[in-house]
Amino acid sequence: MSDDLTNVTKEEEEEPRGLFARMKAGISRNVIVLGMVAFFTDASSEMIIPIRILFLVLVLQTPLPIAGFIEGVAESTASLLKIWAGHLSNRASRRTPLINIGYNLSNFVKPLLAFVTAWPAALGLIFLDRVGKGFRGSPRDAMMADSTEPRYMGKAFGFHRSMDTFGAAVGPVACYLILLLTAGDIRAVLAWTIVPGVLALLVLVLFLREKPAKTAAEKEAKVEALAVEAKQEKVRISPKQFGAAFWMFTAISGVFAIGNSSDAFIFLRTADLETSVIAVPLIYFVYNIVYAILATPLGALSDKFGRLPILMLGYASFALVYVGWASATQGWQAWALFSLYGVYAAATEGVAKAFVADLIPKSVRGSAMGWFNGVIGFAALPANVLGGWLWSVAGAPSTFVFGAWMSLFALGLMIVWLPWLRKRKVAAERALASAQA
Repeated sequence: MSDDLTNVTKEEEEEPRGLFARMKAGISRNVIVLGMVAFFTDASSEMIIPIRILFLVLVLQTPLPIAGFIEGVAESTASLLKIWAGHLSNRASRRTPLINIGYNLSNFVKPLLAFVTAWPAALGLIFLDRVGKGFRGSPRDAMMADSTEPRYMGKAFGFHRSMDTFGAAVGPVACYLILLLTAGDIRAVLAWTIVPGVLALLVLVLFLREKPAKTAAEKEAKVEALAVEAKQEKVRISPKQFGAAFWMFTAISGVFAIGNSSDAFIFLRTADLETSVIAVPLIYFVYNIVYAILATPLGALSDKFGRLPILMLGYASFALVYVGWASATQGWQAWALFSLYGVYAAATEGVAKAFVADLIPKSVRGSAMGWFNGVIGFAALPANVLGGWLWSVAGAPSTFVFGAWMSLFALGLMIVWLPWLRKRKVAAERALASAQA
């Protein structure tokens, strides 16, 4: 039996006929639109990702421990917003405004990095970019979950990750071409991120349509409920009422995240192995192609066979990759390791969010997504500070050995807690009903 709800709901329903119908099944309009927005936004972001650490260290002369701190503090601080935005998306009448704020902020801030001359200014802009991600992430995930049938949850999140990652594949290629045409001018790459960023915002404004209340009666009932809430003390759903399985999985993901330091350290390692900095974006392109190709089918496999086996595959792949980075000595090894790294990403990022959606009732899904994303984001600060410190005092291999051990530890926790993780969201639904009674 599967470890989640997706195998047991609507099993008796007839599957769509025809290849195209089967491929499209479960992929709603909003999932497609948000996938396109993610495509252009990640194309913009991933133009920077392979060179940001190089920009900080080589151009702005930032010490490596501080560079690691910058990578970590921006993600961790913005995680407060992920929790808050997830909670707010449950209480607000619409999720779209939070999504719009997040994407607008990120896409307008990134090009400004081209004009900074010192690392404190770079820290401020990177922080604002992550604030935008904090605003949009949890409401967007909740909107996608609301727009998708439970039996297609893994496929829908996998599709979104595929679109996101196809954009992430385009970004490094654009980065490579700009570096090639400008004789390695990193600032030129930063400035050109405005083009895909504007395209993302146009798709968002023109095509995203949030489902309104179905009837006037529903709208009136919601207004009355808000009025009652404003006048009376109301029992609130505590995060502990999300259920033991949710918090166990969040703890596992947090442990894993402590060892999953920023990809910036991988880019530095690749720059050591390769003779040219320009090769770094191309190697990163290979990773994104593997990720994009595998994300949807692995998400669909998680719908059929369960989330946890696919997540275990991802954690094991990560450990193997980090052991490889610790011992790599030649440039060709970077290409192979980035390919396997794509398997890890495809097997974890979308599938993990689908598993959270399986565990949590719809009415508090935004808050749960916020807490889940927030815990992982908070872990980024110690992960990157530790990664930079280990690199400085014990050499590059120590950073990757630590990451491999943390991945194996998280995998062990998942195996030990498997009986509890397989429990469905019944406990969370009962806690929710009890609190609302």
